[in-house]
Amino acid sequence: MLTAHEHHLPVTRTARYYQLGELSGQTRQVWVVCHGYGQLAAYFIRHFAHLAAADPGLVVVAPEGLSRFYLQGTGGRVGATWMTREDRLTEINDYVAYLNQLTAALRAQAPVGTPITALGFSQGAATISRWLAQADFRLAHLILWAGAFPPDMELPVAAQLLRGLPVTLVCGTQDEFIKNEDLEKQRDFLRQLGVEPVIIRFDGKHTLDAGVLSSLLHA
Repeated sequence: MLTAHEHHLPVTRTARYYQLGELSGQTRQVWVVCHGYGQLAAYFIRHFAHLAAADPGLVVVAPEGLSRFYLQGTGGRVGATWMTREDRLTEINDYVAYLNQLTAALRAQAPVGTPITALGFSQGAATISRWLAQADFRLAHLILWAGAFPPDMELPVAAQLLRGLPVTLVCGTQDEFIKNEDLEKQRDFLRQLGVEPVIIRFDGKHTLDAGVLSSLLHA
């Protein structure tokens, strides 16, 4: 019997993202926010609308995962994912290239040196962490919300990425997926990499919180 061999063919496809605010000479900061598993960027970015409305110098950009699927069965609500375990390294490379291309376009439209904050929620936390390991610019702030820095990243790479970078961990006190010990493990892991993260807890579940977002904007 003949054996089928796996091959990969790079193709061009169209990625979708949503944006609050307009990039201009008055832009003072940019937030790139990555949604969690099964979410869509159009709905995720609504959580940041009050920030952009209050600060005209802020632009918020929400890229959407390249793979979409029906959340239940073969119809109804649709969600997106950044990757699955199937052909995961290829999917990681694809979304890293996507985010690099997107942020290059954003930086070209903003004043030189405009600080960029990256916020990843749930699955999006690992997504932005892997992306930043191959990004060609330096972040101003990394926010991992209800998610973790991926433990499978090479430690020297992770340590270099995080050196001198402000890192904030945010998690609801009633989060269904993250226990207190998970948060402590994440802090210990980051400390091993030379980072002392700021930890913010709020009264809530596996979701974003408007008050905490406002405090982070003005931190």
